Amino acid sequence: MAEKKATGKGLAGVIALDTAICDIDGQKGILTYAGYDIADLASNCTFEEVTFLLWNGRLPEKNELGDLSLRLTSERTLPPMVIEMLRLMPEDANPMAALRTGISVFSLYDGEADDMTPEANMRKAIRLTARIPVLIAAIDRIRKGLDLVAPLDHGSTAFNFLYMLSGDRPGEAAEKTFDTCLVLHAEHGLNASTFAGRVIGATLSDMYSAITGAVGALKGPLHGGANIRVMEMLTDIDRSGADPVQYIDALLGRKERVMGFGHRVYKTVDPRATILRGMIDTLSTERGTRKWYEMSIEIMEVMKERKGLYANVDFFSASVYATLQISTDLFTPIFAMARITGWTAHLLEQWKENSLIRPRAAYKGPRGLKTDRS
Repeated sequence: MAEKKATGKGLAGVIALDTAICDIDGQKGILTYAGYDIADLASNCTFEEVTFLLWNGRLPEKNELGDLSLRLTSERTLPPMVIEMLRLMPEDANPMAALRTGISVFSLYDGEADDMTPEANMRKAIRLTARIPVLIAAIDRIRKGLDLVAPLDHGSTAFNFLYMLSGDRPGEAAEKTFDTCLVLHAEHGLNASTFAGRVIGATLSDMYSAITGAVGALKGPLHGGANIRVMEMLTDIDRSGADPVQYIDALLGRKERVMGFGHRVYKTVDPRATILRGMIDTLSTERGTRKWYEMSIEIMEVMKERKGLYANVDFFSASVYATLQISTDLFTPIFAMARITGWTAHLLEQWKENSLIRPRAAYKGPRGLKTDRS
């Protein structure tokens, strides 16, 4: 096959591999998982159903969904040494660094860590999907000096996470909205973290190594931290008592970037943002606080008017998590909690017909130099 040179920075426009997991049409604002439109999935499917879809290329039958749900709930308990390790971390440790370390430690207590059979890899994908929410909740409660809330042996991933985080059982709107957030963040093609994970997996390294690398990539503020920056902006507006429109106009006047708008892939509306906008409205009513929602709507409208830019998924997910009273620095770990399904799906796909991913770089340095030491 003839080599294809990258047409832009960051491998923009370069097709690196074939996949049947996800398709994105950035010009039309269409996102599909295994052929299903994201709006259809968000409205009609749970996170567990979408997890099965990403791993198997089809939606589950009722008995298959029941079996997966049972396997997920049975794997929610963390190895005791992982909890002990979390207690030794500094209270001000970055939650993404703690998550990355915890996932790496998982491998030391999994007898199948280096078993690369398809069956073992599926079992590891289930363990990671089940345990990462528990790990994130434990990280947050330990650093706050709170007792851990044991995971339930029933209930959805969304319900269980919100329960472990706060100790209170979430309401119906909270569970549904958070479940939808997980669906929307579960997969998004060959993004930076997914590509990083596939590159590691292509060396035939183990799943834990690949996922640790993916988490490391997601930790970067140009990838997973955008909704944190959105929340910092919303909080600054709230604390200062500024008018949201005037605040945004001032940012634009200083030629500063307004986070949560525009997207590397989408040239029109991010379909995930449209879904979240409607759900945060309902959630705000249940929680009795519409501050973040109303502020977000004002900013969204002024950005469309001033710059012709549309809100992306990070913009409204910030409002969702804030309304659920989730700490801002947990936003990116929650991203990983959802994306573990996409990451593992890509690894399972990679290993079906594995080939080492080894692109070349175009050399731009000097040539023909001599040492003059003869």
